[in-house]
Order: sequence, then structure tokens, then C-alpha cells
Amino acid sequence: MERAVDDFAAHLFAERGFSAHTVRSYKSDLAQLTEFAAGHGCRDAADLSLELLRDWLWQGSQAGMAKSTLARRAAAARSFTAWFTRAGHESGTDVAARLRAPKADHHLPRVLTRAQIDGVLASLAVRAGTGEAAAMRDLAVVELLYASALRVSEVTGLDLEHVDRSRLTVRVMGKGAKERVVPFGVPARHAIEGYLDRARDQLAAESTSRALFLGSRGGRLGTRSVYRLVAGLLEEVPGGGPAGPHTLRHTAATHLLDGGADLRAVQEMLGHASLGTTQIYTHVSTERLKESYRSAHPRA
Repeated sequence: MERAVDDFAAHLFAERGFSAHTVRSYKSDLAQLTEFAAGHGCRDAADLSLELLRDWLWQGSQAGMAKSTLARRAAAARSFTAWFTRAGHESGTDVAARLRAPKADHHLPRVLTRAQIDGVLASLAVRAGTGEAAAMRDLAVVELLYASALRVSEVTGLDLEHVDRSRLTVRVMGKGAKERVVPFGVPARHAIEGYLDRARDQLAAESTSRALFLGSRGGRLGTRSVYRLVAGLLEEVPGGGPAGPHTLRHTAATHLLDGGADLRAVQEMLGHASLGTTQIYTHVSTERLKESYRSAHPRA
């Protein structure tokens, strides 16, 4: 079982183009399945059964696991057994093809108001005005996160040649190794140019790194550093929910739709494979409209 899981992980990374983070998540879920199966006398992937997989999910449910976690576990098991069957390790039908888990609860993402995001960017601009290299970099990072609705991994994965300042576009490698070109605005360009012209060389080490954004030691800026940056910025912003870089992505997508952008265009910009994933932002816009109506209309 362990060897099959390792082979499956290698397949996801090398052939399917999954990110290292996603592969680790799959391996973690399947490692727990391997342990559960061994406890029930099943040590070979070929001996997995639908009943055993259902028992595994039931155990997680009884342990209080969230519906989203159970759904992810079921997806990992289905992907694994489908690959195992296609690879010819097992004859007959895919045992997990009919495996179902409780549907995950869908919560609307946290979205900042325009006044709030303007306040965040203004505070960063004040810091950057001191000429401190890290502050100028932070302004460029956050401006780009909001301007282009990028994932944090996409921003930290950018190289210098990926940014076209004249055309106001950035070329990013998204999930599944899918490349797309995304626009950004003039404020983001000014922040990026300020960083490149006056700050990047101060952060660069002796290495010839092509990374666009550099950390304090001169190497590529890490995703954890960006998480800490954004979390610190949003700590004082009113509103509940997550305070990571994805909040800026949610905010950008919602503001685009609020401004009249086409849903298909937003889907392409975000790099979503399914339009259904993008439609969550239409629900956010609708809820915001309802809140405004209830608070402002005399007969609400």
C-alpha cells in the first residue's frame, strides 16, 4: 500500500503537474487510509473495498472531522483507486467510484470593502515612502495580489521576465501547470517599478536569482512571509474570517464583478477550471447588495 501511494504521488507531481503542496495533502490523507486499512488486515491496495473506505470516512465523521475534510478524504481515495485501476494494478471495477462523502459546508469568503483595501494600501505606501527596501517590496506584493487577484504561490513564483510593465500584464503559472496572462493596473505598476528601481538590489544576495520578489536573505520571497505580511495588515481591519493573502484574491474578484466585469472574464483571470468556482463571488456581491438594502431602504 505504501509503495502504491508513493507511486501515485509521483504520478500527480510528474504527469499531472500538481503542486508539491497538493501532493503532500494527498499523501497525508492516503497515509491515514493506509494506517486504517492495515488495522483492518488490508495491507495491499488491491484489497481495498468500498465498505472499508466507507468505514474510514465514518470513523473520521465520528471523530468530529469537518465535512470539508471528509470530502477531501473521499476525493483523495477516489483519485488513488482510479489511478490504481487504470495503471493495471487491479482488474475489475474501481472500488471507490461510488464513494461519497457529506457535501462540504459552503461559506462566503471574506471580502474587504473598497475603503478597507484603500486603507491597507495607503498604510503600506506610507511605509514604502521611507525608502526602506522591504517596505517597498511589501507594497509591490500587496498591490499585485489585489490588482491581479493572484494566488500567493503565483506571486512568489514570479521571475523578472514574467512582468511586462509596458503592457501592464504578468505571466503566471497556475494550478496544474497552466499558464495564463493577467492584467494589473497603474498603481501596481508604480509600486513594482519603485521596488525594482530602488529596492530590489538592496535585497539581492550575490546569487543571480531571477525571482521578482526577494526575501531578507536575498533568495526568493516565501509564501509564509507573504502570509505573515497580509495577516499583520488585516489584523486591525474590522470583519471576521481568514486574514491571509487569499482574502485579497476574494476581494479583487468581488470588486471586479461589482464593477460590471463579465463572469467569464473573471474566471479566466483567476485561472478557475470551472465557472461554478467563480460564481461564489456573485453570491458575495448579492449578499452585499442585500445588506446595503436592509440598512438603507426605509421599507426593507
